[in-house]
Amino acid sequence: MKTASIRLPESPPSLENGEIEHVHIEPYHGRVPLNLKEFWRYRELLYFLVWRDIKVRYKQTLLGAAWAIVQPFFTMVVFSIFFGRMAQMASNGYPYPIFSYTALLPWTYFSGALSLAANSLVGSGGLITKVYFPRLIVPVSSVLSGLVDFAFAFLVLIGMMIFYGYAPTIYTILLPLFLLLALTTALGVGLWLAALNVKYRDVRYLIPFLTQFWLFATPVVYPSSLLGEPWRTFYGLNPMVGVVEGFRWALLGDKPPGLMILVSAIVSIVLLVSGVIYFRRTEDTFADLI
Repeated sequence: MKTASIRLPESPPSLENGEIEHVHIEPYHGRVPLNLKEFWRYRELLYFLVWRDIKVRYKQTLLGAAWAIVQPFFTMVVFSIFFGRMAQMASNGYPYPIFSYTALLPWTYFSGALSLAANSLVGSGGLITKVYFPRLIVPVSSVLSGLVDFAFAFLVLIGMMIFYGYAPTIYTILLPLFLLLALTTALGVGLWLAALNVKYRDVRYLIPFLTQFWLFATPVVYPSSLLGEPWRTFYGLNPMVGVVEGFRWALLGDKPPGLMILVSAIVSIVLLVSGVIYFRRTEDTFADLI
């Protein structure tokens, strides 16, 4: 089945002198284009949806935005007790609380953004069935809105670094790149799951299991240095490995990720590109199935 696009005018239509806007619907032939130009024209809608998600997330909650801090902080406390103190898990010489929290910071953002993106289309069914706009905006807005929570949780990390006497390294300037890698991974997998979730609603039950399994497949509670080469590099096939080790390296001066980060970046880009392609090929059925 061929998808169709709505070709809108390059500028807002003029209503003077009784002029009427004409909208042309044409079928796609061959490959489905990404159409970034149309996506950019709807940037105000993207901003609105991001702001909506931020306001709705903690509306009528007792702690409000403090939930963005509570979740990773208390997870760090639990990990420190059971893995750091009781199991005596290695932490590359760093205090286990800051070792685990440095990893939980990007991981919490990734898992939250992935879950929001995967459920975004079903949650916005009323909007999708009534108004035309690039459907890609919905999962993208979900991933971007999680950055606010990340910023709040990052403040706790700053306090922990001051408490334990760790100063930021010169590589801290690379932190946005590792965060971008986490965002790319969350969006890539989120696009796959969002499109599948429209057709198969049991995907929403898969997401908690997937994130839980992925957590223990990522060096959050343990260091990747437990693996020797070349297995440590192959471990980077999990893109969140590069993100977590990159955060520890940039903030604490831990062992450089080396080729691991390159492998993680390649896998992340592949996930994003394939996710966008699959999303675009199936989006013409969203309004019917939702």
